[in-house]
Amino acid sequence: MSRHSSLHSIQPVVYCDRHIHCNRNLRILLHHDLQSVTWKHERTHLSLIGRAQLLVQRQETKSLISQFRTYYEFTKPKIWYLLVFTSLSATFVATRVLSIAFSPLGWIVAASAIAAGCAGCNALTNYHDRDVDAVMLRTRHRPLPSGRLAPRAALTFALGLVIVSLILSGLLNLFSLLWMGLGILDNVGVYSLLLKRRSPFNILLGGFSGGLPVLFGWSAVTPGLVGNLPLAPIPILMAGLVFVWIPVHIWFLAVSNRSDYSRAGIPMLPVVVGSATALRLIILFSLIMVPFSLALYLLGYLGPIYGAVALVGGLANLAGSLWVLYKPTEKNAWRMFKVSSPYLFLLFIAIIVDVALRY
Repeated sequence: MSRHSSLHSIQPVVYCDRHIHCNRNLRILLHHDLQSVTWKHERTHLSLIGRAQLLVQRQETKSLISQFRTYYEFTKPKIWYLLVFTSLSATFVATRVLSIAFSPLGWIVAASAIAAGCAGCNALTNYHDRDVDAVMLRTRHRPLPSGRLAPRAALTFALGLVIVSLILSGLLNLFSLLWMGLGILDNVGVYSLLLKRRSPFNILLGGFSGGLPVLFGWSAVTPGLVGNLPLAPIPILMAGLVFVWIPVHIWFLAVSNRSDYSRAGIPMLPVVVGSATALRLIILFSLIMVPFSLALYLLGYLGPIYGAVALVGGLANLAGSLWVLYKPTEKNAWRMFKVSSPYLFLLFIAIIVDVALRY
């Protein structure tokens, strides 16, 4: 055998040894790489799971906040804010005028009762009016017509608020319970269920519920199981302020949204008699509002601070009403609707300041 052939014969063996050695190294290298890839994959997988869990937690938190906001919106807070303020203003005035100490617990119970009562009434009327709200452009985005809230859940929530308000009112005294019950009956029963879709004078008879929170706030302070009927002219005049103010406020809204109410078949006064006649009636109630608001000052119950605010505010409100009659556009009526809320708020602020300095 030649040397070349012998060398040739042993080369495959050498080659195979190297191949085996290389394969072993490759397998080791591949094993380490696979472990590295697997570990990285596991870490990535765990990281994704953690991020997903965090995302779910954030979505759940966001969902809870969103639900809270939906239920809160369902109560129409812009309405009950003002009514609660007028009620607690009467509570403060009563503590000063009657010289009665009212405990912090009493304040909490009274505030919770009137807030739950007003919010519950708004929620019940929203539930009842969900069909017409879906037709009107102004209200179609509310929680019920927009589908953000189920009717059954909405009704349960509304009834729960009303029940809580009645229980808390009963804890104060029987007269507080009476005013709360009458307010719910008038707002939900008389205004929403009976008159809103039938009579153009719905807001007049339904407006009594707007003044009853004042009587509730006054009687909440009076001691005893029964409490006292607020015979003093102060709470009656304060409640009357709200009652006279309501038609002015709501009819401006109805004038600015006359076509909307007409489309939904709601016989608000401007829809039935026309905007011009409705504006004349608004001016009439604005005229009544001036001496009515001044009565607390003229009868000597409040001082010059309140008297000045009542006079200037009343004349400004009357001037604004005349301006809308002179330029009867929906935009101007809407402006006066927005202005009329601060007007009532300023009157009650003036009452608080005057009583704080006077008594």
